[in-house]
Amino acid sequence: MTVGTRHCNGPILIMRKCILLSFCFAAFLAASTQAILRASELRQTAAVRAIQRAIPSVANIRSEKTAPTSSTLFANGGPRKINGMGTGIIVDARGYIVTNYHVVEGVDSLHVTLHDGATYEARIISYDREHDLAIIKVDASEPLPEMPLGTSSDIMLGETVIAVGNAYGYEDTVTLGIVSALSRDVEVNETQSYKNLIQTDASINPGNSGGPLVNLDGEVIGINVAIRAGAQRIGFAIPIDDARRVIADLISTKRLDHTYHGLRGTDVKKGRLRELRVESVEPGSPAEEAGFQPGDVVLEVAGRKIADQADFERSLLGRAVGEPVQVVIRRNSKKQTLELALAEYRRSPIARFASRARAATSDPRREEVWELVGIRATPVSAAHQELRRYGYRGGMLVTHVRPNSPAAQNGIQVGDILVGLHLWETLNLDNMLYVLHHPQRESFNPVKFYVLRDGEPLYGHMQIAF
Repeated sequence: MTVGTRHCNGPILIMRKCILLSFCFAAFLAASTQAILRASELRQTAAVRAIQRAIPSVANIRSEKTAPTSSTLFANGGPRKINGMGTGIIVDARGYIVTNYHVVEGVDSLHVTLHDGATYEARIISYDREHDLAIIKVDASEPLPEMPLGTSSDIMLGETVIAVGNAYGYEDTVTLGIVSALSRDVEVNETQSYKNLIQTDASINPGNSGGPLVNLDGEVIGINVAIRAGAQRIGFAIPIDDARRVIADLISTKRLDHTYHGLRGTDVKKGRLRELRVESVEPGSPAEEAGFQPGDVVLEVAGRKIADQADFERSLLGRAVGEPVQVVIRRNSKKQTLELALAEYRRSPIARFASRARAATSDPRREEVWELVGIRATPVSAAHQELRRYGYRGGMLVTHVRPNSPAAQNGIQVGDILVGLHLWETLNLDNMLYVLHHPQRESFNPVKFYVLRDGEPLYGHMQIAF
């Protein structure tokens, strides 16, 4: 019996030892895994986390433009093409991207590549040459990641910053440095100077222009704009608070949708305090009708939190005239909800031309241009100031743009002066129809167009369904 008992206990002891070894091995694996995770966490520095947060919203821009000649519009022969590069920051999930104006100035085409590899064609929406900022837009099937925006009100000398951009065409290049100086005034050339720039020693190279300067929270505190020629590690960025005031105008409903609200606000930014305070309300405007008063703080528009005027404008962008929008404000420390409905806005010179255009809408030639291109336009003579500056013999002032038309999809706006289609000038409707009826029109479709906008020449292409 004793022998038999020992014989039976042998496998049990072996099983117990195996179970013990299994527990020990599992504990070893768990400890190893925890060690690996701890090591990985140690590698996840503040800079790494900041880059991971910011980089999905960086837009890498490639452009193509025609080299200037004595007569770009009507030159014969093969024009020379120049490739360019730059960077942008997604400021709205609908595809609005801010970059430097000098990145997109005079370009024929723009292509944007995001961090996930998606590539889009982009078009210029608006720009401010003086402050060297522009808004371009891509049409994506899904909402794009918006860049986390910080404030430049509390930047510290020596603070660690990160520059992200399309340096020399190397997409999503990341460089690290510090804030070297604040409030720098920089003159680049005879026509371009900057005020109140951030100086940094984070490497900024050609192609970084328009990209973000990011703090260790992954928030944009500046827009990279310039380098000091011949120097090492001296770069400059526009403070984001300054840039946001310009962006608010560039994406305003008045500029892009020709609607208006009549509210003038002031951005109040002091570190973590970021709010839009109503400065004045235009008499008889939608804002006055809604009940806004000076001193109100705008907190939300249609559920979207508002930090500044740029947020306010983009929250109203794309809304129809008369569409009611709920706006939450703070007045005398108490929250209130107001109902705002935008009204139609017209610039007075355009209104005069528009009335003439409406009187002639029965003209079948106008209707054909409206159907094919999507614009109504009226002739302006060479005496027009903008035309005289460039020596054009005349042009067609755009008074209406049909939504989703070839013109609208490619950035033509009310107030533009159309001066050329393909190789021909456009002094009147007959000139436009000559191009649209040309027997070889399919060979030069998409059709290149030339416009003057705010005194500056712009170029683009539109696909026309002949």
